[in-house]
Amino acid sequence: MHVMPLLLLIAGSAAVAGAARRTPVPAPLLLVAAGLVVSYVPGVPEYTLDPHVILPLLLPPLLYTAATDSSYLDLRAQIRPVALLSVGYVLFATLVVGWAAYVLVPDLSLTAALVLGAVVAPPDAVAATAVARRVGLPSRVTTILQGESLVNDATAITAYKVALAAAVGEGATWAGGIGEFLLAALGGIGMGLVLMVPIHWIRTHLNEALLQNSLSLLTPFFAYAVAEQVHASGVLAVVVVALYLGHRNWEVDFATRLQEEAVWKMVAFILESAVFALIGLQLPVILNGLGEYEGASAAWYAVALFVIVVVTRFAWVYPATFLPRLLSARIREREENPSWKAPFIISWAGMRGVVSLAIAFSIPLTAHGGEDFAGRNMILFLTFTTVIGTLVVQGLTLPPLIGMLKLPERDQQAETLAEANAQAQASRAAERRLEELLSDDRNALPSPLADRLRTVLERRRNAVWERLGQVNTVTGETVDGTYRRLSREMISAEREVFVKLRDARHIDDEMLRNLLRRLDLEEAAAFREVT
Repeated sequence: MHVMPLLLLIAGSAAVAGAARRTPVPAPLLLVAAGLVVSYVPGVPEYTLDPHVILPLLLPPLLYTAATDSSYLDLRAQIRPVALLSVGYVLFATLVVGWAAYVLVPDLSLTAALVLGAVVAPPDAVAATAVARRVGLPSRVTTILQGESLVNDATAITAYKVALAAAVGEGATWAGGIGEFLLAALGGIGMGLVLMVPIHWIRTHLNEALLQNSLSLLTPFFAYAVAEQVHASGVLAVVVVALYLGHRNWEVDFATRLQEEAVWKMVAFILESAVFALIGLQLPVILNGLGEYEGASAAWYAVALFVIVVVTRFAWVYPATFLPRLLSARIREREENPSWKAPFIISWAGMRGVVSLAIAFSIPLTAHGGEDFAGRNMILFLTFTTVIGTLVVQGLTLPPLIGMLKLPERDQQAETLAEANAQAQASRAAERRLEELLSDDRNALPSPLADRLRTVLERRRNAVWERLGQVNTVTGETVDGTYRRLSREMISAEREVFVKLRDARHIDDEMLRNLLRRLDLEEAAAFREVT
């Protein structure tokens, strides 16, 4: 791809994603729709998904940012449902959807149909995370969906490789398939475990935030490439490393965390936007290769396969939710009895995405004997329609469906109370440490400065409790909100003075930058995001 089309893709998708924030339509859906429309605008270059770009260059950073934002402890607590979905469901969907496609589509061999089943089996990490953020799913449901989407790509890619080997005539056995799956899974996890500690050690021993964040940007690509080099799962290696680094992120300095959060938010925004736009832009490419199939019959196959994919997920999720409880007294004692609503949402939230399309495009044009890969164009078409169908139908209906089912929302009052208690304990420890330090003559401070340290600590402790109190009847703000707003106004006034002094040549630009950075850090502390 030339530079100009790439720049147009990034700029256009970012603009559409930004506009989507002002509409009730989730950004992924608007981006896909925009891609579909733009794909037929005269003069727009043809964007073809290259699996050699998507899988090693786009998938690792998207998985990395999703995994670092996930909770290792929450995922560990939900390991059983996550494993049942990310491994069990993907293999189940590969077989069921593959067999259904074999019966449904004429001239599609069983091995080719199983390739299709593996391609459309995994819900996409990008789609699941993007929609879950927007609709505000309950925390347990979000954890399960995120955990599934982080791991299931590894299962699907391995199943795809085994099915493809059989389809192109290279030979594949059940024993060989199981062996390849174990090698990919255990190798990917093992490689992640080997890499995570030294990478974290380097992060904590670099002295500059710029160097630490350069390492952060390289980490997902490095972990993926090293694992794939030894035929292990690069997906699992990235996820393991990212979960560990996210869990130990508190050990790096504050400047690194501030910069890293901003950098990865930007990277995720650009990549997610471009990925969803790319999905829509594939329509002309897909239709041009569909030549040997009639339009009406191809549309019927697409609708039927979409329904089968949706029903298959329901057929797995409900038994996987309730059967373990029936079979295990330990599970019944340890876990609350789930209602039918949460499994329904998990079933309906199985959106497919760019990974399925990238895998489909990696299907070779020819089989082992040099003959054309029979059914490749139909597999591409059905993958595309399934991705579009799940994103549009399920993505659009998921928010109102959650509202109709009235799932229990997060208890904001209880979370704020827990945060306040944690802050109170931390403040008491800080007070004790401050008094210890001030009792040493080497740490002597004038009374105003010592009092300022105590005031800042008291302010931080009281701020959370104040969120539990009454709001201002005029502005609707809490006391903490008013404090942060006034602090920001004061800082803005200082900032304007500094700029005027620079414009009058009383200070130079370097001094202005230093002064503004101090204000930026103070503003970040005073106007921190409260969630």
